[in-house]
Amino acid sequence: MNPSITAVQGIAAGHYTDRRRPTGCSVVLARGGAVGGVDVRGAAPGTRETDLLAPGNLVETVHAVLLAGGSAWGLDAAGGVMRWLEERGIGLPVGSAPGQIVPIVPAAVLFDLHLGDARIRPDADAGYAACEAASAAAVEQGNVGAGAGATLGKMFGMAHAMKSGIGSAALECDGIRVGALVAVNALGDVIDPATALPLAGARRADDPRRLRDSAAAVLTGERAQSMLAGRNTTIGVIATDAPLTKPQAQRLAGAGHDGLARAIRPVHTMSDGDTLFALSTGLAKPLDFNVLCVMAAAAVQRACVNAVRAASGLRLGEEWWPGMGDLDEPAALP
Repeated sequence: MNPSITAVQGIAAGHYTDRRRPTGCSVVLARGGAVGGVDVRGAAPGTRETDLLAPGNLVETVHAVLLAGGSAWGLDAAGGVMRWLEERGIGLPVGSAPGQIVPIVPAAVLFDLHLGDARIRPDADAGYAACEAASAAAVEQGNVGAGAGATLGKMFGMAHAMKSGIGSAALECDGIRVGALVAVNALGDVIDPATALPLAGARRADDPRRLRDSAAAVLTGERAQSMLAGRNTTIGVIATDAPLTKPQAQRLAGAGHDGLARAIRPVHTMSDGDTLFALSTGLAKPLDFNVLCVMAAAAVQRACVNAVRAASGLRLGEEWWPGMGDLDEPAALP
């Protein structure tokens, strides 16, 4: 099976990566429409069109979800996604005349403005380009799209951080698929599910090849560095082809945060804007909702791990943030 979110029937995904500096955006398309939900747990989110996803509000159908770098500036990229959908007649009908449609495109952004020229950030053309690149093929992972400028392990400052990226995963149960696409730009560390120890994150000051275990360090008295709110954030999309109601879509997004809590430590901090969307294309048969929630959490956890496994190191001038593979290669470190 395609091991990414595009394994879900009715879902396509694509990236735009800006080569001028580490930033970009990623789009998850549901051309036939999908029931949408969202759950925002971080205290410093940057989002668009999340209120309409509340179960008591009118609009139920989502046509795409955008994930972007560039902090709040990156929300502009959603306009390009709307334009791409409008050109193809995809959107919410708002009148009787032809072409009177409004594509529904919720979005969330992460902070990467500290990497290179902050005046370069995803815009409407970037969002459009991500749609042009979208397909049902397995999604590229690592330093691409919304994960191009993602870093993690920043509890003790950027000097001890590592490069992260965007990752994806998918599971199948009784013919029903659940997938996730997650850009990991966390204050905390990503945890190995086999050992419960960090895979990637804050590095030790005395040995940059060794990880610090941020949560354990602060619990034993090490002082964390104060971080500007919003400079971290893990954002993602969960998709399933099982039919869901709007309240169930919101609940599925919430279950995905269980996966974040297993994969990232600490998570949902005052400096993170952690946000997960959920989409249901309804193209398959129903499945017990508790099983779907288990699958959603597992897909998110695996996507976070895949994000750091796929990320490669990043050098900007004198600054260097190693990828996970660089920790085993001392020569690659400064």
